[in-house]
Amino acid sequence: MKRVLRMALAAALFASAAPAPVLAQVPLTPSAQLPAGVFDPNETLVDELVVTARLPGPAWWRVSNGTSTVYVLGAPTVAPKRQQWDQLQFNRRLEGANAVILPFTGLKVKLAGAPGAAISYLRLKSGKPFEDSLDPAARERFVAVRNRLGQPADHYKTKHPLAAALMLTDDYREKESLTTADPTKLIKLLAQRGGVKVVQRSYDLGPLLGAVTRTTKAAGAACLDEVMGEIEAGPGRTLAASRAWAQGDVAGALGAERSYERCIAVTPGAQTFDARVKGDLAKDIEAALKTPGHAIAVAPLRTLLAQGGVLDQLRAKGYEVKTPGDEDTGE
Repeated sequence: MKRVLRMALAAALFASAAPAPVLAQVPLTPSAQLPAGVFDPNETLVDELVVTARLPGPAWWRVSNGTSTVYVLGAPTVAPKRQQWDQLQFNRRLEGANAVILPFTGLKVKLAGAPGAAISYLRLKSGKPFEDSLDPAARERFVAVRNRLGQPADHYKTKHPLAAALMLTDDYREKESLTTADPTKLIKLLAQRGGVKVVQRSYDLGPLLGAVTRTTKAAGAACLDEVMGEIEAGPGRTLAASRAWAQGDVAGALGAERSYERCIAVTPGAQTFDARVKGDLAKDIEAALKTPGHAIAVAPLRTLLAQGGVLDQLRAKGYEVKTPGDEDTGE
């Protein structure tokens, strides 16, 4: 149960975005067709914010109100474990920072929501392997994919194709040494070592597990097809995007596979929850701007750059947002 809870809850971070002012937009990466009626707002980005960094290392954006500045690091959604990156700009900005704002990673289930989470889990759980419910052609493909991951049939005892897709993704990332925790995990450690206050929210994730059970089988099957395609293709695209991120190539970094995130977009309530997460990040940056000096924030790239994303919301409120391509380094 803990494994399914972890996947369902962590996934919500990467769902779709909230409505926001219409600015110049561009979908940078073509992707497979989502099921009818499903919208993936994170597919469309604010073009003028997608800029290659001038300074060495990953790209930074800057939000200012004239007296205070928050330096915002765009982070990859998924990256190789122990991803190497130039930390010079981070270390300079950490010195004297009032706070480091991080995307949520610590997840909790409130006691009041735990019974509902347990019921949702039981609805997903099955006494038979998932592949037993598939037609011969689909079963053959699923078996080939799980064999590639080194997993037995009993490892995927679930009734729902979306749950199977999320489990496959979890196993694939583990096998290929990919993680959603970096560089946030390292940044948190460095901030704590430096005595800098860390701001990081947590959310009640019980309702999210139930969202998986309410996703239609058709949408789940489409998601499963996309996830298996990513596994069959291998991690090359993700690794290339991660290298681009480390070099400040924002457009290249945005080229990573997004099957997992697009899967979550089909779950009921995903857009509402993601809008809350984006709004909370924007609020935390606004709060940091009330203190003279500077702070650091970290946000997944698409959370940051999407139409309705964190920077889009802050610009709409009148804050000055500078891109990684601006000549002024802010130092």
